[in-house]
Amino acid sequence: MIIYIHGFSSSGEGHKAKQFREYFKEDGFIAPSLSYIPDLAIKTLDELIESYKGDVKLVGSSLGGFYALYFAKKYNVPIVLINPSIYPYITLKKVLGNAPSYHDTSTFTWLASHIEMLKIYEVDLLEKNKVMLMLQKADASLDYKEAIKKLPHAELILEDNGSHSFDAIERHFLRIKEFFRVS
Repeated sequence: MIIYIHGFSSSGEGHKAKQFREYFKEDGFIAPSLSYIPDLAIKTLDELIESYKGDVKLVGSSLGGFYALYFAKKYNVPIVLINPSIYPYITLKKVLGNAPSYHDTSTFTWLASHIEMLKIYEVDLLEKNKVMLMLQKADASLDYKEAIKKLPHAELILEDNGSHSFDAIERHFLRIKEFFRVS
């Protein structure tokens, strides 16, 4: 089962999740909409991974990449990280207060206590053959160099230009499928 983990303020119904869902539908794919509260998101993902008896592959985008790192360490599963947030407990401090949901018109309150929750889930380096790192240098939200430094042995896709969403990601779906097949 491939589990897609969306980023901060996003959902399992975002554009990227829908693209993945369509391409990977025959491989077994889910993209849950997770709580903005880190402990609840982690609990939901933990239950999902356990329900598939460890036969899981993770795709994490932005904050979802941070969560995927945690679960890769915990369950030794392969992961694909798309412009991952390596230090969300630092980068997400700038959005404390009311935050918009990118999927609909709702808002939620992002608290300092949520920042503290994130710190609990940080992990150190992972096995090089279990991580694919997809980065676009023009990501205005995150510094791609942090991911390269944290994951120096990851299989790397590094592109100039692009965006935080990783423009035209569908160009890499076959490569992702092959990475999961051999992991």
